[in-house]
Amino acid sequence: MMVKRGQSVLSALPILLIGGLIVLPVVVVLSALLTPTPQIWGHLWATILPEMIGNTLVLLLGVGVGTLLLGTGLAWLTVAYRFPGRAAFDWLLLLPMAVPTFVMGYVYMATLDFAGPVQSTLRGLFGSIWFPEIRSGGGAVLVMTLVLYPYVYLLARAAFQEQARNTFEAARAMGYSRTSAFFRLALPLARPSLAAGVALALMEALTDFATVRFFNFPTLSEGIIRVWHGMMDLRAATELAGVLLLFALALIALERLLRGRARYFQTGGYSPGIGRVRLTGWRGWGAAGLCGLVLAIAFLVPVLQLALWAVRDLVQAGPSTLAAYWRLAGNSLLLSGLAAGVAIIVAVVVSNGVRMGGSGGWLTRAIARLASTGYAIPGAVIAVGILLPLSAIDHALNDLLEGWRGITIGLVLTGSLVGLIYAYVVRFMAVAYNSVESSLEKVTPNISLAARTLGASPRRLLWQIHLPLITPGLLAGAILVFVDVMKELPITMILRPFGYDTLAIWVWQMAAESLWAGAALPALTIVAVGVLPVILLLRITAAKSGSESNQ
Repeated sequence: MMVKRGQSVLSALPILLIGGLIVLPVVVVLSALLTPTPQIWGHLWATILPEMIGNTLVLLLGVGVGTLLLGTGLAWLTVAYRFPGRAAFDWLLLLPMAVPTFVMGYVYMATLDFAGPVQSTLRGLFGSIWFPEIRSGGGAVLVMTLVLYPYVYLLARAAFQEQARNTFEAARAMGYSRTSAFFRLALPLARPSLAAGVALALMEALTDFATVRFFNFPTLSEGIIRVWHGMMDLRAATELAGVLLLFALALIALERLLRGRARYFQTGGYSPGIGRVRLTGWRGWGAAGLCGLVLAIAFLVPVLQLALWAVRDLVQAGPSTLAAYWRLAGNSLLLSGLAAGVAIIVAVVVSNGVRMGGSGGWLTRAIARLASTGYAIPGAVIAVGILLPLSAIDHALNDLLEGWRGITIGLVLTGSLVGLIYAYVVRFMAVAYNSVESSLEKVTPNISLAARTLGASPRRLLWQIHLPLITPGLLAGAILVFVDVMKELPITMILRPFGYDTLAIWVWQMAAESLWAGAALPALTIVAVGVLPVILLLRITAAKSGSESNQ
């Protein structure tokens, strides 16, 4: 027994190493908070810190309320009512998820700014008129709400669809109107899903730095990039990242609090799902118009504008511009492919270790939970948390070689592809792990037991039986990580090798210089790639709905 226990702990060592590497950036940033530098904090507090904290709170409040209202309202509308085009809007309303916030931000800033086509046209028609200032916190909140509401919409829609019809009709029989039943019954039952959706939207808003800079609304994430690029002060950037990390941890705690300890169970019923009521006349067309308006503002108009700019830029582009596009597209594809491959491999190792944990299963499960926390941590925090240990290793290596051979090799890990891929895996490990784990859970234990009985080793069991069975899950996880890396900006900005740009960096640089048309082609490419996980979600949803209808 002692041998088996020792073997199980030994088999957990690779997972322990993986968990340690993934948690390391967070530990580094938290340690900086525990050993503050008074001079740095005094300078930050006297200059930019109060404004950034206030703006961050305003951004989170605005995006939280906006995504909750818009996502929940649209989900209820498509689940509980029938109106013209409802079946199409049911999935079309997910498309804004494919547009990165910084792409949406630069499109609307260029369109609605003082020199943009909207205000220029209005001044030509009516002379000097008042127009809301787009470069403001309100503009940033509006753009992020339009991009991030699908997180709430997707989870709220699933929660409403899971509610049994007999439960809802019992409330109607007790005299509640449909609206009262929504607020008194459907909404409380969906509370855990709504809290999770809003938390995901807020995490994305917290990690954004490009959109808020476009709209002249500095937040903590933007401040980290500003301090690092403007002052090259790693210590100040780290301590500022610690404040941002506290915000992220507070959001996680708030999400758990909003879920509460209450547990809601569906007992089924003769007909699953809330019965849809047909909206006729102006009500039906009004519902369709509302969905169409949201879809147009959040996806169709920005994509159309990008397409027009891209065509104009391609007409005027020379060979050097096209060569630069293909070079940066190659960089983005290489980084995304490497990160997706490494993340999937690591996820398979961790998931298989949890599944085969035996008596050491509690250890592997705990490490797996730690390894999947990176998605809740802002990219800027992870980048700074990785930069410190990598630079320390580089300096130690140079000191060792200089004392031994009298040579200096410079920075090997800092500003390298190794550090960049490491950061991507830390950030998006949860995406790969959840996909692999959910696929492995569908493999019946009887198959594994039969293979072990026939003498298959754990390695052979994984390679010849488990991996072929979970190939769809592996591909799904790889696609999700690939797309996330394609549009990731804070990590790439801080950790990329010198001169190694990507499509996302190109969009950021062009938009920062108001070269709207020049940023359109790479932005449109990122949006096109971003549609892949939306299609994947739709296929999964359709397959699940089909299996439920056949039962």
